Amino acid sequence: MSRRALLLINPRSRRGAESAGPVRAALEAGGLEIRDPPDAPDSAAQIRAAAKDVDLVVIGGGDGSLNAAVPALLDTGLPLGVIPLGTGNDFARTIGLPLDPEEAARVIAAGDVVPIDVGEANGHPFLNVANIGLGVDLTRALTRDAKRRWGVLGYAVAGMRVLGRVRPFTAWIEHGGQTHVSRTVHVAIGNGRHYGGGMVVDEHARIDDGRLHAFSLEVEHWWKVIRLLPALRKGAVHGWAEIRTVVGEEVTVRTRRKRSVNTDGEITTETPVTIRVRRGALSVFVPPSE
Repeated sequence: MSRRALLLINPRSRRGAESAGPVRAALEAGGLEIRDPPDAPDSAAQIRAAAKDVDLVVIGGGDGSLNAAVPALLDTGLPLGVIPLGTGNDFARTIGLPLDPEEAARVIAAGDVVPIDVGEANGHPFLNVANIGLGVDLTRALTRDAKRRWGVLGYAVAGMRVLGRVRPFTAWIEHGGQTHVSRTVHVAIGNGRHYGGGMVVDEHARIDDGRLHAFSLEVEHWWKVIRLLPALRKGAVHGWAEIRTVVGEEVTVRTRRKRSVNTDGEITTETPVTIRVRRGALSVFVPPSE
């Protein structure tokens, strides 16, 4: 009996329009019966409306498209297949998915499913990383036009634009009954491994380890961030005086005034924020080696 797949492709994603036909063909060649989305206002509503008639959900888009669908995936329990069509595709990197859309479709058709963790920031589920400070500024500076024009290099272009405006703020980071007072420009709390177009939140992080990996970037001047960039890119965040790290199942961050919180590239809540991990909450299709 063929598996029925709800196929949702974001036409506004960087490669959405050009990839829809080849992706559909690759899924059908792998034995999947494709169901088109029902008439509903957004992807979460489409998933809930189709839940009784499909066996899995395939989403083609970037990390923002995945983030929007996660609440409905958690509610329905349907497994997720990912076609990476965005700019950063950080979730696809985290689960070891090939970034070529047709190859990713063949991974889904092969049917290897594993459970992964899901983060929650004030009740808002996310897959990759929650950011406060520099990460939020970067989200606001990285326009859709910049993504389309520069691709993943758009993160670097936007980063250079916002670095000079960075100002430290005080954050109270609560974890395991302790409170750390941090004079910081950036706090990142990762459920997954990758964020920001291929950055690594912690070289030890995995999306199925049941833990959050967090760090606070404690620098007074923007040029010191540049010195740390190679380490931040690789997730080599331990052993630096300027980088405070925290690992655990729950982290709360408070600030003197409310600050926006970015999850998976979307601003979804504000401080104070409590971030938790929901272990094994979502099933995803991955390559056999993962």
